[in-house]
Amino acid sequence: MFARVTVSPEHTLSFAEEVGKRLEAGTVILYEGDLGAGKTTFTKGLAKGLGITETITSPTFALVNEYYGRLPLFHFDLYRINSIDDLYAIGFFDYLDRGGIIAAEWSENIPELEKELKNVVKVRIDKLSDTERRILLLWS
Repeated sequence: MFARVTVSPEHTLSFAEEVGKRLEAGTVILYEGDLGAGKTTFTKGLAKGLGITETITSPTFALVNEYYGRLPLFHFDLYRINSIDDLYAIGFFDYLDRGGIIAAEWSENIPELEKELKNVVKVRIDKLSDTERRILLLWS
């Protein structure tokens, strides 16, 4: 486990960029954190670390946004997903074979998801104040 406290959105972006530079194809990022904790901000930093220059937006209404850089980034929103069966229905597991990184917000909605995956990094983001975040990373 690795923990970092960031003091601003820019600090969160910078930290996530460093993480993104180290990611390998097939890594799955499972986010946990409340609304407004900074999951999409962290994903923006990951994308920068992957060499992605496109604007990163929340996949709330699209379910998944795809971006391309050194490795593809598939950014999922699982807020309205209720089961593993729903994940199969939207093609989530098909993305594992595409040689990129999956970043899935609201992964806590499907507790059994982590058991279905390999090469997982759990990222827990807790809001400490308006600007400060505690970010915990756990590789499995």
